Amino acid sequence: MKKIKAVIFDWAGTTVDYGCMAPVQAFVEVFKQYGIEPTMEEVRKPMGMLKIDHIRTMLQMERIRDLWVEKYGKEPGEEEAQALYSIFEEKLLSILPDHSGVKPGVVETVNRLRRNGILIGSTTGYNDKMMEIVVPAAKAQGYEPDVWFSPDSTGQKGRPYPYMIFRNMEALDIKKVRRVLKVGDTVSDIKEGRNAGVWSAGIVIGSSEMGLTEEEYNALAPEEQKKRCSEVSDRFLAAGADKIFYTMEDLGAFLLG
Repeated sequence: MKKIKAVIFDWAGTTVDYGCMAPVQAFVEVFKQYGIEPTMEEVRKPMGMLKIDHIRTMLQMERIRDLWVEKYGKEPGEEEAQALYSIFEEKLLSILPDHSGVKPGVVETVNRLRRNGILIGSTTGYNDKMMEIVVPAAKAQGYEPDVWFSPDSTGQKGRPYPYMIFRNMEALDIKKVRRVLKVGDTVSDIKEGRNAGVWSAGIVIGSSEMGLTEEEYNALAPEEQKKRCSEVSDRFLAAGADKIFYTMEDLGAFLLG
């Protein structure tokens, strides 16, 4: 992995929006609007997917499906998924400006990688309209990847499909998959990297998998922090991650020494 030519980062939970809070808040509000309150586990489990796929997955979860049938007299299908998604997109667009803060260590690490000739790509579960908010906000804080691709660029085939990674490789002129490292904060990110045949790594602290704000994480006792980090690492490894990094600084130290 020392001959990496490009690192492809995820966005929310990896490089921006510590804890990946924006989409979580939007998903919760959408389901509540339909009289169903999802648990954090139900909301977080599909994180990293294309957002419509995330909603489809949640609607097919046994508890949510049963509550839906109890309330509406039929199982939820594509019509219901599309109805929820239309509300979700509006809600997310309205709260994204408040959840586009760049995570600690990102700007410094990316600058180090660039100084050493490593290209910076990115993939996301957001669509282009959402990225029109996030990208300029991150740039104003000093973070701007060389390229980014959303599922809008791949016929709506988002994670865990590998196609956004391939679009990055094409744009960055990278020939060999084993010269690429995909870094993300969800199981879907790990699977995306695996399916593309690139190296795949998980970022632990500030991740969607951990699901804590920066304040919540810092308030934990050291032993509890260690326990939470270990649990997230185990989930990434079970999904097939080649490497685990607690922080962005850890990633920089591993690749550059």
